Amino acid sequence: MNEKNETLSLGRPEVPKGRFKCNFCKECLGGGCIGELPGMGGVEKSSNFIKNCHDWKKLYKKIAADPNKNGLLHLHCDIHEKLGIAPVTGAVQNIGFENEKDFYLPYFWCAAETGISICVGDGYPDEKLELGIQACKTLGKKAYFFFKPYPDEILEKRIAMAKPYAIAMGMDIDAYNIVTMRNQVNLEQKTAGQLEWFRKKSGLPLIIKGVFSEKDLQLCDQVHPDIAVVSNHGGRVDTVAGSTAEFLYEHAARLKEICTELWVDGGIRTANDLKIACCLGASKVLVGRPFISSLCQNGIDGMLEKIRSFE
Repeated sequence: MNEKNETLSLGRPEVPKGRFKCNFCKECLGGGCIGELPGMGGVEKSSNFIKNCHDWKKLYKKIAADPNKNGLLHLHCDIHEKLGIAPVTGAVQNIGFENEKDFYLPYFWCAAETGISICVGDGYPDEKLELGIQACKTLGKKAYFFFKPYPDEILEKRIAMAKPYAIAMGMDIDAYNIVTMRNQVNLEQKTAGQLEWFRKKSGLPLIIKGVFSEKDLQLCDQVHPDIAVVSNHGGRVDTVAGSTAEFLYEHAARLKEICTELWVDGGIRTANDLKIACCLGASKVLVGRPFISSLCQNGIDGMLEKIRSFE
């Protein structure tokens, strides 16, 4: 599918004013929302959230100082190929929108207008996925879909709902341990066999998102996903300590041997961060909080400006 920008026949959607939970820090680096979960923060005093942001800067300095690698920093990263919006739901619970439906169309519209990839998440209740699908339908765009690890009978229904609008389908393998969904739904750790079932049932390329431990690497070894996404859910799940930048740096070569594409999210804030991720082998980078913060603070123009800052 051609994801390059096209003139949208749909007019600009409105971003309703709300009591947004973002603190609109000058730089979104994790320090301003510690302990705010539900909200924009992360677990363990946002430790992995903060480390995600910090380590891209650390890696930039490391690569810039290496004469064998610093030439990579001059490579151009085309945002149409390399950038996407993260699959975000929970607009009321975590962002502060008055109505869940008010978030998806503006968020997706900005991605479509700038020609970057759209990623759609799900959650509880079912309307979160339904609203994401409706936004894709309204825009006439296909997207990458990411599902929480629900029992297979629920996933089968969600696959059928999303398939007409999907480029590929993915599983958030780490989301069984997401704090904001505890005691709400039954989520489970997926086995290699279940992921193969998921791939067969969808008939589309398989994405495994949440690769952040040796166990996850072993799972990828077994399944050979079409796309593997290095992620710790923006520091919002209970997992090992560390950053996605560091994990990508250490394991990119291994992952690229067992998947067709390697993606990453978590803490990417600038064009330099995007460039570092590409230098390390990422074919796409997903960004969430900075785009959402800009959308809430300055509307459509704010998010468009933030996306274009990565060029």
